[in-house]
Amino acid sequence: MPRTDAIAIVGAGLSGAVIARELAQAGQAVEVFDQRPHMAGNCHTERDGETGVMVHVYGPHIFHTDDREVWDYVNAFETFRPYKNRVKTISGGKVYSLPINLHTINQFFGTTLRPDEARAFIAGQADRSLTEPRNFEEQALSLVGRDLYEAFLKGYTLKQWGCAPDRLPASLLKRLPVRFNYDDNYFFHAFQGMPEGGYTQMVARILDHPGITLHLGRHFRREDRAEFTHTFWSGALDDYFDCAHGRLGYRTLDFERFTHAGDYQGCAVMNYADADVPFTRITEHKHFAPWEAHEGSVCYREVSRYCGPQDIPYYPLRLAGEMALLSTYVSHAMAEPAVTFVGRLGTYRYLDMDVTIREALDTARTFLACRAEHAAPPVFVHRPSA
Repeated sequence: MPRTDAIAIVGAGLSGAVIARELAQAGQAVEVFDQRPHMAGNCHTERDGETGVMVHVYGPHIFHTDDREVWDYVNAFETFRPYKNRVKTISGGKVYSLPINLHTINQFFGTTLRPDEARAFIAGQADRSLTEPRNFEEQALSLVGRDLYEAFLKGYTLKQWGCAPDRLPASLLKRLPVRFNYDDNYFFHAFQGMPEGGYTQMVARILDHPGITLHLGRHFRREDRAEFTHTFWSGALDDYFDCAHGRLGYRTLDFERFTHAGDYQGCAVMNYADADVPFTRITEHKHFAPWEAHEGSVCYREVSRYCGPQDIPYYPLRLAGEMALLSTYVSHAMAEPAVTFVGRLGTYRYLDMDVTIREALDTARTFLACRAEHAAPPVFVHRPSA
């Protein structure tokens, strides 16, 4: 029998924090565990002591959503300042804007096309023989043709995922990566912004409730579940089972941090599309808070590689082998009593922050409804799938 009527939540990132807050506000005692010494998971932010720049320690996170409830939720805990993500990329020794837009097309091809002309031009570039693309490369060729694919997508994708694009699923390239106007805002969403005081301050406020006890720097073991009436697990799904059936594949990131006396690159994100450049991008963090003024600058070079046992998992691979292994772990998870798996690691999916928060709200509400009806909460509110 549990020694306490408290709920355990493993992970003090967005999933864990939102679930903890919702349950605590409903009168439930909650204990949150995170093996890292800080809150907010991979969206952890902190002030650089040398420059004063707010640094996204595990890489940049830009908040964007069409979900009004989620937008109102985060703004209840932190002031979000307007921010548009405008990405540049270097290909063949020249700088272009992303996503591919009318300016990119005209610059790359040396043309002065109008929107309707550009649309017809790109349609002529596309490989129309690929009516049912079988992989990422064929999907790209069917949408934009070989020239744009090789200039902006092929090398970057190879570096990011560590395998040839023709081995990646076509679904990775979900929509036409072209705009036939001069809009270089990377995202389409209605609500976009950055937290004025950083994501960690926001998460700290979410967790600031008398019903929540926070344990940082503490590893929660599977056997610790016995002390609680229910456990929400936002860690890696395979780690919960001690990787008994093998490790699910992820890509991780290595960051080479460097400082600069002034403005290093003039933008927040500069991609490097050429395959012979070892890193995928350079991020300059003071540009993520354009309302602040800093003389110095903090930059990260990012290198993507396969995730080892001691590395931080970022992007699930979700290739055929991983999906077969995922099915095995899901089957075992469904037999686990009093556990709910949540978040990107717990469900082995790549989730944007707004989706993470939406699913956390859904999960907490489902749990409370089940409690009210004296029913067993589901193991997955949002079940992993292909």
